[in-house]
Amino acid sequence: MDNDKSIEIHVRNLVKKFGSFVANNNLSFDVYQGEIFGFLGANGAGKTTAMRILCGLSHPTSGEITVAGFDVYKQKELIKKNIGYMSQKFSLYDDLTIAENMELYGGIYGLSRKQIKVRIGELLEKLQLTDRQSTLIADLPLGWKQKLAFSVAMIHKPRIVFLDEPTGGVDPITRRQFWDLIYEAANQGITLFVTTHYMDEAEYCDRVSIMVDGRIDALDTPGNLKNKYQVQNMNDVFIKVARPDFFSQQYTVSSSHLNNQIN
Repeated sequence: MDNDKSIEIHVRNLVKKFGSFVANNNLSFDVYQGEIFGFLGANGAGKTTAMRILCGLSHPTSGEITVAGFDVYKQKELIKKNIGYMSQKFSLYDDLTIAENMELYGGIYGLSRKQIKVRIGELLEKLQLTDRQSTLIADLPLGWKQKLAFSVAMIHKPRIVFLDEPTGGVDPITRRQFWDLIYEAANQGITLFVTTHYMDEAEYCDRVSIMVDGRIDALDTPGNLKNKYQVQNMNDVFIKVARPDFFSQQYTVSSSHLNNQIN
């Protein structure tokens, strides 16, 4: 990553405890302007806890954390104004139209009526939905709902967008189209912080971190991680980092099968 670019997310020794349980164990990383940063880990690894802290929705136990230049301890409201968020569960209102959803979220993000009108026009034109702005969200295919949710998350032109498994449940073609929108946003200097369970999507990220039991056990570009672990794809990288016992079992099975073939 080009280190001349500004750091948009700065994390040093982030710890989050729930009683005696350590959900985030001394996480340290930086995310740069315009970077697509993949935040991977199995269920229960601590990804969601960390993301909630970065979004200003939860308080860390300790650590030094800034998001968009603002301190997570003292400036949560300023963080929220400078980020967009798209959850894995569809967040737009089915009983409102496309334009009504955009107007609602524009207000939530603090835009003026004039700004909302301008941004709705820009987004509708970009998505080629100007003639369908009165369509209810409920009447749209899932792929279009996801694209709209992403666009709404950027209606206030945030510096950072957090995407929590944004392509869950959509077909491969729609997933690829969705990633085209992500690339376009990154090219505009927006930072994308993405969680996903699709390892082929990890290949699209500039850098990837992999969490295991509350720790970050790997962090680098997809290419460097594949070289380091001597595998061909990110799925195998993930398994080697997060499920090393699986590779050991596979090797044992393969060796046993080979021996039987030879004998």
